[in-house]
Amino acid sequence: MREYGWKGFKDLILRNPAVVDQDPHVDPGDENAERGNWSSKRDYILSMIGYAVGLGNIWRFPYLAYKNGGGAFLIPYFTMLVVTGIPLFYLESAFGQFCSQGPINVWRALPILQGVGIGMVIVTLIVSIYYNVIIAYSLYYMFASMQSALPWSSCPNRTDNTCSDTPIVHCNISGVLVANWTQENNTCDSSNIITTVVQSPSEYYWDNVALQRSSGMDETGPVVWHLALCLLLSSILVAAALIKGIKSSGKVVYFTATFPYVVILILLIRGVTLEGAKDGIEFYIGSQSNLSKLSDAQVWKDAATQTFYSLSIGWGGLMTLASYNNFHNNVFKDSFVVTVTNAGTSVFAGFAIFSILGHMAHVYKIPVEELVKEGFGLAFIAYPQALSKIPVSQLWSILFFFMLLTVGLDSQFAGIEVLTTCLLDAFPKTFKSKRALLTITICSVLYLLGLPCVTKAGIYWVTLIDQFVASWVLLILVLLEIIGIAYIYGGNRFIKDIEMMLGKKSFGFWLWWRACWFFISPCIILVILGWSVATFEHPKYGNVEYPSWGLALGWCMVVFVLIWIPVVAVYKLITATGNPWKRLKSLCSPSEEWHPYLEIHRGERYSKERCIHKKGAKRGPEVNVISSSWL
Repeated sequence: MREYGWKGFKDLILRNPAVVDQDPHVDPGDENAERGNWSSKRDYILSMIGYAVGLGNIWRFPYLAYKNGGGAFLIPYFTMLVVTGIPLFYLESAFGQFCSQGPINVWRALPILQGVGIGMVIVTLIVSIYYNVIIAYSLYYMFASMQSALPWSSCPNRTDNTCSDTPIVHCNISGVLVANWTQENNTCDSSNIITTVVQSPSEYYWDNVALQRSSGMDETGPVVWHLALCLLLSSILVAAALIKGIKSSGKVVYFTATFPYVVILILLIRGVTLEGAKDGIEFYIGSQSNLSKLSDAQVWKDAATQTFYSLSIGWGGLMTLASYNNFHNNVFKDSFVVTVTNAGTSVFAGFAIFSILGHMAHVYKIPVEELVKEGFGLAFIAYPQALSKIPVSQLWSILFFFMLLTVGLDSQFAGIEVLTTCLLDAFPKTFKSKRALLTITICSVLYLLGLPCVTKAGIYWVTLIDQFVASWVLLILVLLEIIGIAYIYGGNRFIKDIEMMLGKKSFGFWLWWRACWFFISPCIILVILGWSVATFEHPKYGNVEYPSWGLALGWCMVVFVLIWIPVVAVYKLITATGNPWKRLKSLCSPSEEWHPYLEIHRGERYSKERCIHKKGAKRGPEVNVISSSWL
């Protein structure tokens, strides 16, 4: 009470959510009336789970587990979750919650690195363009599933030699190729077998009907109108859900964040009852698990990369969503709940995927490994083909693509919220009363920017953005983020900030987090970054090479994301006052605007520090403005 005064103490009690719940006479309004807060803790948790659990959990993790030793892969995966995933997730969430600001304004804590926040927003902007397109793909396939027979269940033209349910086998008999050779119950000698691999019905449908894919990025072609209409519907759904910001999206996620689990459970139950399902699960994390893979450094790199990207670290969304929390919200507990749920979802989804792929392998009499794919190949080719072989295939297909739709929408909600929050924080007087119009405008702009991705060359654009922007570029941003917070802003200072929200913790409690933030996590990120850059290969779509201008465009996107870091730093150094050393020191210390959003939460500590800062500015450069740092 001494810290706030009686009036402040009374206001603090009245704004405490626990007290509000106990006293029905207290108005359960927002703690931060100016910015707004989540309507309830459940809204925030479900929004964070929906944001973190993305398409990568469904179409990438199962493939990585199979590729890297099956069940053995879970050891490096959960190890990396503990040493990098949870610490970085906790750091970003606490950073945003403390000051109640988006990913740009949080860098008032360290003005020289504000370009990192701008880079995060640019990444989110670019990725939101192609994520919207993936949602459009899911919508199209969901609607296409509402037919008497799934259109990708068989080849549209039986005389078309480019499409077949099974590989075309020829037997070389005295120099003559005979198709599907059998004679007097004797099969062709293996040395004479020639197998011609053609497109499966689902692959043919994906390339020639859904995408109408051109031969390369040089051949743009017209807009594919059924995809453009689905893209428009996707934009409308996102805008409608976010029309009132977190107040409306927080309610939508009650369905979109929970429904995928219902579908995965249904698909899993149906999958394990199918013949051959056991073989698929064996290849996933069953007896086919290979513990010797743990000695392969590539396995650990894949585990760290999957952990990092699946938690959406470095995109700015974690800070944005956490910024709408009450100041004393237990962000520590929330971080554990969301990260463990995210990891569990990846493992859970793998069972549903591989059980049905195992059945497909049984139907076609081919090994499971020949069917296993990742990304678009799994979501829109392999799995739809597998579903087409199950009775009542239309129902399972609709459920699967509706699940992809809801998973994609959750991530897109957070992406759009990052963009709107940054604009609202930067221009509160201009946009506060026009939030709905701002949301509609952003969704409209993203729709227009997404139109090149639904041309006949659209899939090449989507792959280009994914490979160049949503990749190792994020590692650079997060490496600078953790170095800036731990070493320049000061890890001990940051811990004191967290204790203002959560209460005093013991030295032993912080020992592990200090180890991760100061050493373990930065070292792992640095190794992954170096490895990713050293092994980086120019992207391809299948066997299609990108033209030189397309690759140049990809590198331009990388530059556009990273250029803000030096540009903002140089600009601030030029506009600061004093000699060069004094300017650098002032930009490496918190600005006067860095503090908890509400006066009631600043307490003696921040008031005292502001006074010291002001007095130090008058005395001259001998004051150590980088105090409280770990160094």
